[in-house]
Amino acid sequence: MAYRAEYIWIDGTEPTPLLRSKTKIIEDAEAPGIWGFDGSSTNQAPGKNSDCVLRPVFVCPDPIRGGGDKLVLCEVLLTDMTPHPTNTRAACAEVAEKYATQEPIFGIEQEYTFLKEGRPLGWPAGGYPGPQGPYYCGVGSDEIWGRDIVEAHTTACMKAGLHISGTNAEVMMGQWEFQIGPVAPPLVADEVYIARWLLYRIAEDFDVAVTIDPKPMPGDWNGAGAHTNFSTKAMREGWDPIITACEALGTKAELHITNYGAGVERRLTGLHETAPWTEYSYGVSDRGASVRIPWQVGVDKKGYIEDRRPNSNCDPYTVTRLIVDTCCSALD
Repeated sequence: MAYRAEYIWIDGTEPTPLLRSKTKIIEDAEAPGIWGFDGSSTNQAPGKNSDCVLRPVFVCPDPIRGGGDKLVLCEVLLTDMTPHPTNTRAACAEVAEKYATQEPIFGIEQEYTFLKEGRPLGWPAGGYPGPQGPYYCGVGSDEIWGRDIVEAHTTACMKAGLHISGTNAEVMMGQWEFQIGPVAPPLVADEVYIARWLLYRIAEDFDVAVTIDPKPMPGDWNGAGAHTNFSTKAMREGWDPIITACEALGTKAELHITNYGAGVERRLTGLHETAPWTEYSYGVSDRGASVRIPWQVGVDKKGYIEDRRPNSNCDPYTVTRLIVDTCCSALD
């Protein structure tokens, strides 16, 4: 029996790319293969030479349609089968392979905000909710909005076989987070993109939008990040490699911050549990630092670090590539 394969890819929209998808019917005995699309409609090609190529890189069960249907994440190629300029996965995979012997792994905390009629879900029309405080990991209909969507999304990620490791309500009303990992690159980024797509798609059924804007509401409200937890085998076994990694990130702070998502300066203000985007710092149990060393890691003298700078709208291929390249080259 034939099945439906939902081909998913990252487009060329700037400054933050969008996810696109379309459905292909495939005979049961066939695996998803190369396909094409109109790049002139996705900011990836001119109209006079519009064909772009989709090459599957990650396939999993489709938890929405069920049966034998599949989700197929693809990287975008030019017609000569080389990576498209918008294809950041290819460079990530290359760096991951280069340092594979160091066994780098990541856990990515994806924050996002539900929107209804242009406002965060649960916010009163024409006004504001009470100040931040009770919403983080809260419970109760006066504090929490969107839990039904979150539960549906979590179930879908689990059925798809993703390494989803948790969810929680965040500091601003209508804001939530899910975590993917620990997983090696580039797979961790593949799974983040699939999880994002599932979130957008499931929220459709509730007539709710999702934004990964890093500062969806100006003012005294927390922004949305993608805190990125990272370790190598050496870091998981000792303290000195952890300090080496933290110091190495400081030597390339500008390179990282300019590639951690559009609008990073709107979120990393030095307030709301962030370090200023113009400064680099690290410390044990310090959520106001650029890079936090968890308290238990400080006690055990081994473990992982948390780069708190990436935006919610970051490209996880780029973020993981930069962290691996910077830290693993210093640890090599």
